[in-house]
Amino acid sequence: QTSGAEPARCVRMANEHYLELKENPVQFEHASSVNNVFFDEANKQVFAVRSGGATGVVVKGPDDKSSVAFRMDDKGEVKCIKFSIGNKILAVQRTSKSVDFINFIPDYPHMEFTQECKTKNANVLGFCWTSWNEIVFITDQGVEFYQVFPDKRSLKLQKSQNINVNWYQYCPETAVLLLSTTVQGNVLQPLAFRNGTISKMSKFEIELPVIPKPAKLSLSERDVAIATIYGQLYVMYLKHHSRTPNSPGAEVVLYHLPREGPCKKSHVLKLNTTGKFALNIVDNLVVVHHQSSQTSLIFDIKLKEPDCAVNTHQPVLPARSIHPYRVSLSGPVVVPSQPPVPCQLYSSSWSVFQPDIIISASEGYLWYLQVKLAPMVHLLEDKGKLMDFLLRRRDCKLVILSVCSQILGGHEEAGLPVVATVFDKLNQVYKDYLEADQSYTAAMESGPSRGSTAQKRPVRTQAVIDQSDMYTHVLSAFTERKVSVTCCGPVPHTPPTLTLTPQDASYKFIIAVLMEYIRSLNQNQITVQHYLYELVIKTLVQHNLFYMLHQFLQYHVLSDSKPLACLLLSLESTYPPAHQLSLDMLKRLSTANDEIVEVLLSKQQVLGALRFIRSVGTFHGAVTFSSSGSGGHDNVSARKFLDAARQTGDQMLFYTVFRSFQQRNQRLRGNPAFNPGEHCEEHVVHFQQLFGEQALMKPSTV
Repeated sequence: QTSGAEPARCVRMANEHYLELKENPVQFEHASSVNNVFFDEANKQVFAVRSGGATGVVVKGPDDKSSVAFRMDDKGEVKCIKFSIGNKILAVQRTSKSVDFINFIPDYPHMEFTQECKTKNANVLGFCWTSWNEIVFITDQGVEFYQVFPDKRSLKLQKSQNINVNWYQYCPETAVLLLSTTVQGNVLQPLAFRNGTISKMSKFEIELPVIPKPAKLSLSERDVAIATIYGQLYVMYLKHHSRTPNSPGAEVVLYHLPREGPCKKSHVLKLNTTGKFALNIVDNLVVVHHQSSQTSLIFDIKLKEPDCAVNTHQPVLPARSIHPYRVSLSGPVVVPSQPPVPCQLYSSSWSVFQPDIIISASEGYLWYLQVKLAPMVHLLEDKGKLMDFLLRRRDCKLVILSVCSQILGGHEEAGLPVVATVFDKLNQVYKDYLEADQSYTAAMESGPSRGSTAQKRPVRTQAVIDQSDMYTHVLSAFTERKVSVTCCGPVPHTPPTLTLTPQDASYKFIIAVLMEYIRSLNQNQITVQHYLYELVIKTLVQHNLFYMLHQFLQYHVLSDSKPLACLLLSLESTYPPAHQLSLDMLKRLSTANDEIVEVLLSKQQVLGALRFIRSVGTFHGAVTFSSSGSGGHDNVSARKFLDAARQTGDQMLFYTVFRSFQQRNQRLRGNPAFNPGEHCEEHVVHFQQLFGEQALMKPSTV
């Protein structure tokens, strides 16, 4: 079907692989007649056991530090082999009646010791380590929980449970063991292990598509997986329907398994096809691999209808295959003469483990599956739904910022509701983080209260897109974009009284987007940073929209701040009224008196500065400021005003300012002379040179 496709379509399809196998897989000796391969889900370790261990056991984990190599006596076929946590004790099952142990703790005896299961006539199905020295045997008649004493080379039975078991699944992340019971196998009994104890959780029944008669084992271990999704434990059941023309496709049914309370069916994932499937969990997404079509589907259980007892989900995106992967023919040994060859994806030899592991025993590779977010952007058209989806992903920040830039790529104002929706979703997450952080800070400052649990500092995930992120990566570039007439499309029909050019429409869209982001911040009670207001002002000035700037300031759409006032001052040459707008803003701030005086003096408006300080303080002719800007007669800076007046070259202005400060001195101290600490000597000399000594006020002068 793809042979006649356009080249552009082929390239796009190649870029639509949203799943891939991570680079640098764990490589091991592939399975063969002399080499058996085992996987330990708890430690994520692959065991390559040659000749029962006599010619070597190589253990490889997620990193090089966890790799171990050793030999052990060949005492028969190995059925199961696992290290305890930390590689301290090795457990090996060779028979259905017992498990052998070998110490790997330094200075402990390296000899094997054996533990037989206690239950008569029981067969050991397998075992799981729950801690570095605690192990549970699962038999067909129940479970036996032991503590291992490596120094004594012995085990002690802590607790046992009698129950008929068909098969089991273990979730090492939560230390929960799932047992299949009853003849049909569809009644599941979860057991939780914690601090050396076993506790029974509520058992539950899996709904089978067909009830067999007579009763027989109908629920297979390969159709069930247990995993954590969004911090909650779920049992996932792959439900196959009978292959008839009108039968529905297969489903994945999720049962929520809480620590306390009943287990409930909560989600149904519609696969819309039949065949062989395998399940992974990647970044809290349920990934369903379909072997015959060699594609995978992803589901996000958070994309659901509110207040539904059981939520039915369709795939988030169209089915796609895992990104092609190449492997070396020589396996772990790199031979330059042999280039890598394509790996057979969805091979029948693949084994899938939770949460995100795929193993090809025949090729000797262990991969971690990962999600690629960038290709998903073009596959999910609903931008609100896309944003909900992306905000829950681990490495989402750059992709989210890219999406924001893309949705601002057009100039149609009809797109504003979409922009508003995206901004609101971003700022809701931003607000939640700020509130959590403020709550944590307040709790730390008040100290721990009696009976309260220790509060953890909230983790700032990549989903927290703050104002700095939006300003730097999205809005600045958006406002600086070159807008041409041709890119805006046809101008809509407008009444004769209104002249609307494409440029006007694009400028209005830019301003509308900026104001929409500010509106969203305000709606979420987030303090808007001054640089966003500055961006609005610069954009308005750039497009000569001064009337709009005046309105925004007049109606306080843009919040007052010192940086904003300074920006307005800098625009005076372009827009003269900006000077007065700036002074009005500084005056409204009431804590910016120093800045206003400095601004006026820098503009050589010395009398204006004197009038201003009279209006906000008592000077007896001029206000006084301390270094902090509050009233304080003793700290008035007469020299600053005299410097400014002298720099103007206006002799009468200098005279007026000089006499004003002499009058202040007279009223403060009964003497018009300046104190030595005011450093005004040069100005006194200058005054005398201009107007004569007789022009100086005398102490007796009122």
